[in-house]
Amino acid sequence: CNRRSARLSFLSSYAVWRKIEPFYKGGRVQINRDGKFMFCPCGTKLNVIDVETGALHSLQQDDEENISSFVLSPDDEILVTGSRALLLKQWNWRESKCVRTWKAVHVAPVASMAFDPTSTLLATGGCDSTIKIWDMIKQYCTHNLKGSSGVVHLVEFHPDVSRLQLFSSSIDYKIRIWDLNSSKCVAVLDGHFSAVTSLAFADGNTLVSSGRDKICMVWDLKTRESKRTVPVYESVEAAVLLPEKGDFSQLGVKKPGLHFVTAGSKGILKVWEVATAACVYTQPVPFELKEEASERSLTQCMLVPERNEIVTVSVEHNIVLYDAQTLQLRKQLAGYNDEVLDVKFLGPGDSHVVVATNSPQLKVFELATSHCQILYGHTETILALDVFRKGLMFVSCAKDKSLRVWRMNRDGRVICVAQGLGHAHGVGAVSCSRLKESFIVTSSQDCTIKIWNIPESLTSKAKAALISSPEALHAKVTERGHDKDINSVAVSPNDKLIATGSQDRLAKLWSCSDCSLLGVFTGHKRGIWCVQFSPVDQVLATSSADGTLKLWGLRDFSCLKTFEGHDASVLKIIFVSRGAQLLSSGSDGLLKLWTIKTNECVKTLDGHEDKIWGLHSNKQDDMVVTASSDSSITLWKDVTEIEEKEAQAKQEEQIMK
Repeated sequence: CNRRSARLSFLSSYAVWRKIEPFYKGGRVQINRDGKFMFCPCGTKLNVIDVETGALHSLQQDDEENISSFVLSPDDEILVTGSRALLLKQWNWRESKCVRTWKAVHVAPVASMAFDPTSTLLATGGCDSTIKIWDMIKQYCTHNLKGSSGVVHLVEFHPDVSRLQLFSSSIDYKIRIWDLNSSKCVAVLDGHFSAVTSLAFADGNTLVSSGRDKICMVWDLKTRESKRTVPVYESVEAAVLLPEKGDFSQLGVKKPGLHFVTAGSKGILKVWEVATAACVYTQPVPFELKEEASERSLTQCMLVPERNEIVTVSVEHNIVLYDAQTLQLRKQLAGYNDEVLDVKFLGPGDSHVVVATNSPQLKVFELATSHCQILYGHTETILALDVFRKGLMFVSCAKDKSLRVWRMNRDGRVICVAQGLGHAHGVGAVSCSRLKESFIVTSSQDCTIKIWNIPESLTSKAKAALISSPEALHAKVTERGHDKDINSVAVSPNDKLIATGSQDRLAKLWSCSDCSLLGVFTGHKRGIWCVQFSPVDQVLATSSADGTLKLWGLRDFSCLKTFEGHDASVLKIIFVSRGAQLLSSGSDGLLKLWTIKTNECVKTLDGHEDKIWGLHSNKQDDMVVTASSDSSITLWKDVTEIEEKEAQAKQEEQIMK
């Protein structure tokens, strides 16, 4: 505590410490040979992610065109991107430098690319139904292969270099084999009735192909006939061969012989034995299986032999790394958030943040590694969050008219321990009791507030991790609070009072015990977005669409102070510096820091490009997290001391001069 009081009690500035931003917006993902870096297309840039920490750097194209395709050579040295501008670019990806740009000679964008095993030949499959082959050392186009129909969305070289063969597939669902000595198509493997999605070579003479026609086919490349059809009963996006060496008995591999893993529209991995065409293993899932085109469906699956990992990519841009021999989840990265509606620090040491994005799933990020847990439960968009003081239990509320209580175990895993139903409309705001984990207050678009008790038995069972399915909570009090939407609720530090703020321009104070109305705060000219109790004084802070913040006395309901300076709606406010300052966030993406005593705005921070819906500070009061409609989450560090030391050093230097 001494360190805290010795520190200046006023903050003067924050600086961006790190951002959690969308890094992947769809398209093929690639991983380098040792599995340390992942390459993810994100609009006009290609992001290179350090898998261990989640840190990224970008290869930014200067032509502002979206990347249509890219590939990394097998030796990890050459990275080539193709854009809608019909140019190919070669990169030194470790230093984010473009080293060469040349015309793709295709008359439409490049849809697919592949390197040969020696990393010297590059094949590009175009939307113009041609395939070009490039000698990367001599830097010229060696072949122009014509004869495919429609977009060539798949190209692969045969792994045996001496054969000089290229395999391709296009919109006619056939697999073509090209002989590069004669530049001719020497064979057509015809068997799929829908798009071929992947090709995997088992040995020189066996090929496995997967398709959206819900089958995988095994081809004999000597006779160029199909040896076996494996019905997978779901649209297959990838088939990956399991290595011959290694113990895969936990995945149902009991006999020697070829086995492969499929990923597709059902969102789960399955292992198949080629000899019998039987499924020998199905990944157990925490969710009910929906039929086709569910948001969990997988778009890609890869094996990283160096790290013994299987990596999957989902339609929702989530990337999961599994142990290849057990399919135990090692890490999950979330590539894309939609608008972020709320964010809170989580964990006893604020080691995580929990995020409500514009979806029914919650995301919990571990800050040190970027590992992301995705929490399923709500059925419609989650609107708000709050965390109990100890940082282990938290609550979410959603458009599905429900609230859910979650708890983080010692190992960092989060489970849902309770669910509360009873509101007639979506639940837009929630606040937890402050002293103990004893109750929750919610407010809804049905203009009511409800108080929900948390039985002690639930808390102790949750602590002991004895809850298998969420228990039901019941509201002990319901009160019609306002005439319009209630945007915010807050519980006082002593758990005796509740404040609400509404679209009807009023804030109200209620008694916690029976929800009786104690008084009304009138004065804002437009709807109120946020209400917060001071941690130290008998004061309530409110923020409004009229661009002001106000402080009110809890005894006589009078307005004590008004803070003007935002040119937009003030969406969230929090007290910082132990109640001596306020931090506010606006719908224009600005944060403002106010000193209460002097009424002045001491700092304006421009960290977001759109509305800042989420704002929370950590227990140590030296970090803040913000979340915005611009899809990004920003962590801010208090840099007051650093900036003061710098100013002091400058001053001393001046005196010396």
